[in-house]
Amino acid sequence: MSHPVSYAPARAPLPDHEQKQAALSYLNEAWAEARHDGIDGDCLAQASLFAALAELVGTYGEDAVAKFVEGFPARIRNGEFSVGVSRQ
Repeated sequence: MSHPVSYAPARAPLPDHEQKQAALSYLNEAWAEARHDGIDGDCLAQASLFAALAELVGTYGEDAVAKFVEGFPARIRNGEFSVGVSRQ
């Protein structure tokens, strides 16, 4: 016996900046849960970087991602990824 399937109408996609804010919120929640379960922050960071880079390579290809990450050393040294650092 077959039952009809009902689908809720899809919401319009969020603007890019709102998607990024939502994604960061989801990731912060996942990190907090993992830390609560005893997962080391360094392990989380390495696994997150691997997952993020694998997703980017799958989407844009190896050459594009390699070019993208070439700028990371300067961005890191400039404090772009430092949390809680007051910049004047």
